[in-house]
Amino acid sequence: MSYIDEMLAFNKQFVKNKLYKSYNTTKFPNKKIAVLSCMDTRLSELIPAALNFKNGDVKIIKNAGAVVSHPFGSVMRSLMIAVYSLGVEDILVIGHHDCGMQGMKASKIIGKMAERNIKKDKLDFIRQCGVDVEKWLTGFDSAHDSVRETVNIIRSHPLIPSDVRVHGFMIDPSTGKLDKI
Repeated sequence: MSYIDEMLAFNKQFVKNKLYKSYNTTKFPNKKIAVLSCMDTRLSELIPAALNFKNGDVKIIKNAGAVVSHPFGSVMRSLMIAVYSLGVEDILVIGHHDCGMQGMKASKIIGKMAERNIKKDKLDFIRQCGVDVEKWLTGFDSAHDSVRETVNIIRSHPLIPSDVRVHGFMIDPSTGKLDKI
């Protein structure tokens, strides 16, 4: 049985047994917090557990490195929706130690693309569309500095109101220890 088949079989029982009831909440975050964190699998359950977030307490936005890579991209759009439509008052940017984005080189990712038969002309087309592919696929040197930069991008964004508080943190993916930046 494939993972997808297992997932669908589990879901069928989940719905049949009405296990969803314990997760019922509204779309509005109880704690008026949005969290931008890395997509690292070690953080999926660790962040809510370590910070005492229950289902419905916060909005969680995840991406590689917990970064805002474009001031008018999907992460900023999500944060603005959280602020203006869902009542978010605090934004937490949570980076982590041992992040895979730290030291990531575009050349390595592009090499892996080539191994999976993505042709150079596809990358050239993206470049012609105005995307700096090398910059887009390059990580950062310091997770701490990346969190600081992301916090500054959000704080200084012209569409984020000044009364929204933006905080930066680093979490240890082994212990859940949180440090304010």
